[in-house]
Amino acid sequence: MAQAVDRDTNRPLEPPSEFIVKVQDINDNPPEFLHETYHANVPERSNVGTSVIQVTASDADDPTYGNSAKLVYSILEGQPYFSVEAQTGIIRTALPNMDREAKEEYHVVIQAKDMGGHMGGLSGTTKVTITLTDVNDNPPKFPQSVYQMSVSEAAVPGEEVGRVKAKDPDIGENGLVTYNIVDGDGMELFEITTDYETQEGVVKLKKPVDFETKRAYSLKVEAANVHIDPKFISNGPFKDTVTVKIAVEDADEPPMFLAPSYIHEVQENAAAGTVVGRVHAKDPDAANSPIRYSIDRHTDLDRFFTINPEDGFIKTTKPLDREETAWLNISVFAAEIHNRHQEAKVPVAIRVLDVNDNAPKFAAPYEGFICESDQTKPLSNQPIVTISADDKDDTANGPRFIFSLPPEIIHNPNFTVRDNRDNTAGVYARRGGFSRQKQDLYLLPIVISDGGIPPMSSTNTLTIKVCGCDVNGALLSCNAEAYILNAGLSTGALIAILACIVILLVIVVLFVTLRRQKKEPLIVFEEEDVRENIITYDDEGGGEEDTEAFDIATLQNPDGINGFIPRKDIKPEYQYMPRPGLRPAPNSVDVDDFINTRIQEADNDPTAPPYDSIQIYGYEGRGSVAGSLSSLESATTDSDLDYDYLQNWGPRFKKLADLYGSKDTFDDDS
Repeated sequence: MAQAVDRDTNRPLEPPSEFIVKVQDINDNPPEFLHETYHANVPERSNVGTSVIQVTASDADDPTYGNSAKLVYSILEGQPYFSVEAQTGIIRTALPNMDREAKEEYHVVIQAKDMGGHMGGLSGTTKVTITLTDVNDNPPKFPQSVYQMSVSEAAVPGEEVGRVKAKDPDIGENGLVTYNIVDGDGMELFEITTDYETQEGVVKLKKPVDFETKRAYSLKVEAANVHIDPKFISNGPFKDTVTVKIAVEDADEPPMFLAPSYIHEVQENAAAGTVVGRVHAKDPDAANSPIRYSIDRHTDLDRFFTINPEDGFIKTTKPLDREETAWLNISVFAAEIHNRHQEAKVPVAIRVLDVNDNAPKFAAPYEGFICESDQTKPLSNQPIVTISADDKDDTANGPRFIFSLPPEIIHNPNFTVRDNRDNTAGVYARRGGFSRQKQDLYLLPIVISDGGIPPMSSTNTLTIKVCGCDVNGALLSCNAEAYILNAGLSTGALIAILACIVILLVIVVLFVTLRRQKKEPLIVFEEEDVRENIITYDDEGGGEEDTEAFDIATLQNPDGINGFIPRKDIKPEYQYMPRPGLRPAPNSVDVDDFINTRIQEADNDPTAPPYDSIQIYGYEGRGSVAGSLSSLESATTDSDLDYDYLQNWGPRFKKLADLYGSKDTFDDDS
């Protein structure tokens, strides 16, 4: 607002006036982009003009004045690969077939200028990073035409042989490759799998290979993309092939039997050394090492068989019995002579063939019963007993069984045998009138033959008892004692006879006992005879004053052991023959000569008592006031005893006389 006033009086000279001041815009602000940098992706091999990204900028100046707000976009950097529309800021591809594998990332600088791009206009810039995305435009390629590999013949199926790899510059799913064997002479023996982490083809062994059979194989391996882009199918087949040559390496292999198992046969009872059969193995190696055979003794604990280590022939060591064991299973080892660790094992089953070596016998211990009857009583058509047989041989050498009576009693008047032709037979009575008083027991021999070649037979005895029966034919008693007693003595008489026999036996036992206990002197004299008597001692006794046998029970444990442990005399087994000329004349009455003769005989007679005896003492005793009587202890002290009298005791004490007398003699000599 403005008003004119008097300078001096300051009075308004006119009413207030309104003034409007308008600020006119000038181009003083450059364009600014929304982002400092931009990122964009575009597929490789895109056509020219393919839109990549749109960039926009803004200007703060008033667009109504002049052309300051009119922006024009242009590329400062990034040509000739990309272009930008001047009015819209859209960036497009400028070259065809841009290859990601050649260059993946591009940097583009875009400028926005105001005033329609004329001279004097202001401008702003931004950076755009453009990345080419991958497409499957490259097939896989092997870097070489042939791969060389090797595998040992000892390798097991599933073992890796080698790896191949086809290179594909594409990435992601566009670079995935799968491998296959499409041709070659080893297609049945080898296989290939794909390792998707490394994009390699892994060649593996599918079946065992043999160096001696074939030493090299050839495979044709194909590598192909998993995902194929139809837009680029014209670029050619997205696969490649390569030749893989595999050499088989020799290895020391164990021997191989010509068969996985063997079955042999041998007749039972065959003599030791009979050939059962043969096993055969060979060394698969080219060296063809000699083979030695042996039997696993854990499978032949009874050592029924032996094997020739050179040729593998199996023989028996003893006759075999089929009835005991029909099948024998053993294992045979084959090992290389030069390398015993290389060995193979094969099972051998041996069947023992049956021979008719067992005669048939009664299937059970049969016993028949027949009722005693009158002579006029009709015979029954029922068999006394039905018998059957059992044969340990095989069915070919066993049934059918034939039952008959021995030829010498084929016309037995009492019984007959009828073969039922079903491996059984019935025993029938030929007559009636059996009586227990005449005969209560019959033993009937029956011949049983088998159907073997040649046939075997045995004679079995059937016991038939004559029994008492009731009117219905039921058995009452088969004991003939009542009839025997009625026909002879009464019961009382038999008891009296038995009592007499018992009394006689008791008298005999007493007589023998007294006879053994009776002591007979060497010379019989009257009791009033004042001459010396020779007393026989059955035990060592207690000394010269003891004329009775010493009671050995006094040496037992007095604190609780009861019972008497008798002597165990060991009597000589041979008889002493007296030397001729030692006995005095029959008419001699010289007692001194008689006694000396007897003493000399006793001294030289090893069978004369006392015998060597083993005496068991159950208790050592409580000791003796006399101290130790050991000769070992007394030998260490000087003794005043004179042992010269031992020289006069005869040859039995000669050893003692030498032991004790020699010391004294040695002392005297010294």
